Amino acid sequence: MKQVRNVFFLVVILWIASCSGPVKKPSAENPKIVIGLMVDQMRWDYLYRFKERYGEGGFKRLLKDGFSCENTLIGHVPTATACGHASVYTGSVPAINGIIENSWYDRSWGREISNVADTTVKIIGSDSKEGRSPRNLLTTTIGDELRIATNYQSKVVGLAIKDRAAILPAGHTANGAFWYDGGKFTTSTYYMDTLPDWVNRFNRVNWKDTLMPEGWNTLYPLETYVLSDADDKDYENIFSGEERPVFPHKKAPVTSTPFGNTLTLSFARAAIEGYHLGEGSFTDMLAISLSTPDRIGHHFGPTSIEQEDNYLRLDKELESFFHYLDDRFGKEGYLFFLTADHGGNQSPGYLKEHRLPTGLLNGKDIVQHVKDAVEKKYGTSDLVLAFNEAQVYINDDIIAKKGLDKRTVADFIAEQLGKEPGIQNAYATATLATATLPERIRQMYINGYNPKRSGDVLIWWAAGWKPGSEKGAEHGNWNPYDAHIPLVWMGHGIHPGKTHRTVGMTDIAPTLAALLNIQMPGGNVGEVIYEIADGRFR
Repeated sequence: MKQVRNVFFLVVILWIASCSGPVKKPSAENPKIVIGLMVDQMRWDYLYRFKERYGEGGFKRLLKDGFSCENTLIGHVPTATACGHASVYTGSVPAINGIIENSWYDRSWGREISNVADTTVKIIGSDSKEGRSPRNLLTTTIGDELRIATNYQSKVVGLAIKDRAAILPAGHTANGAFWYDGGKFTTSTYYMDTLPDWVNRFNRVNWKDTLMPEGWNTLYPLETYVLSDADDKDYENIFSGEERPVFPHKKAPVTSTPFGNTLTLSFARAAIEGYHLGEGSFTDMLAISLSTPDRIGHHFGPTSIEQEDNYLRLDKELESFFHYLDDRFGKEGYLFFLTADHGGNQSPGYLKEHRLPTGLLNGKDIVQHVKDAVEKKYGTSDLVLAFNEAQVYINDDIIAKKGLDKRTVADFIAEQLGKEPGIQNAYATATLATATLPERIRQMYINGYNPKRSGDVLIWWAAGWKPGSEKGAEHGNWNPYDAHIPLVWMGHGIHPGKTHRTVGMTDIAPTLAALLNIQMPGGNVGEVIYEIADGRFR
């Protein structure tokens, strides 16, 4: 009997030891690493427009081996970089996550601020610049939830050329977020006090001379770019130091060329190795954003040879990056998705040349006309506190001092704005819920409105119109050219296929949560895209 008791106690002790022992690596159910790649200003049609010129290992591999959500739409206005990056990783909309624009007028600061502005921290290596952090983001990200779920043992890193494109996807609890500033990758004291050695080593390389010693020329003979407009068009911008917008671009900065993608993906490899991502006991996450396609789009437009060359080169970059990931993690060892923060319109010059609807919004005239009308009616133009992007802020102090009704003033300003050429309509934000708009568009404006940060009047400009000049492209509206984005999944747990069911940008985060068996972000409004895993979610 004593021997039986001893055996029993030994079994219990061994069982307790097994329960309290070191944490084991997760089962094959979870990937080693999740890699999100956002291509700034990538319209959905770029997946197919240049498809015949793509190789087999880049975009074509994504479409062949991955699952494509062909009708992925942004659910908010404005369709801006910061809003898109925040929405993808929070599963939320500006109304909830607070990122209403790339910048906005902040009443508490008394000025316009960046979406990632933070005066309590410093940029490492630059005491003169305002600090950057995710503190303006009001909800958790999927990376935050991954860190929480693993008691902060998962690693999460964000990187991009743009600060907001690195910081917002990385979230509040990230191990690091890095962006390109002053010819090097840097970060802020929100994350760390000094740059890691691997970042310093990377920054010691002269990347411009390494990547483009002779500037930027086309990958293939110029005459083969038959899907694009002519090389020399008046509605393309010119790089400083150049006389015409033509190849070769000898004076182009690396961050405004396809080699900016090379730079960013090279840094991504360095981050994977520097942080030993995918080597730990829990799934890690790397959020990458390619900022240069947006700069090329703004500079030259979507029909330019420059943009076609960008995507032909990016296709090769993706092939190389996929090979790297395959070798490091195995094809089923990583979960990859590609999407965009927004699309982009055609240049007004291009639209005008082809007799398509377009026009230019004269911002200075619009502001002056509104101020003149307000002064004539109410005795002071100071009622208009600020114009920011497509929003008007009203001065609450003067409203109170004069005993005016703010809603009445906002309606009057909206009425004046509606008279301006190219402004299809303007709405007092208090009336959005009942605005006479198609339901989907009205919901996009409601989703983009945050009462503590947004203006009192929102402006909606006409399709094809653009603020500023006829040169280059713009984005920001509800229209499909701005709101229809690619979304392709590949790797761990993903089966090949596609769906034309409408899904939203906000569906990405809850889908990742479901795949990783973790909680979705705190402000999530999206739904799981159940088709991508061949019935796993049914």
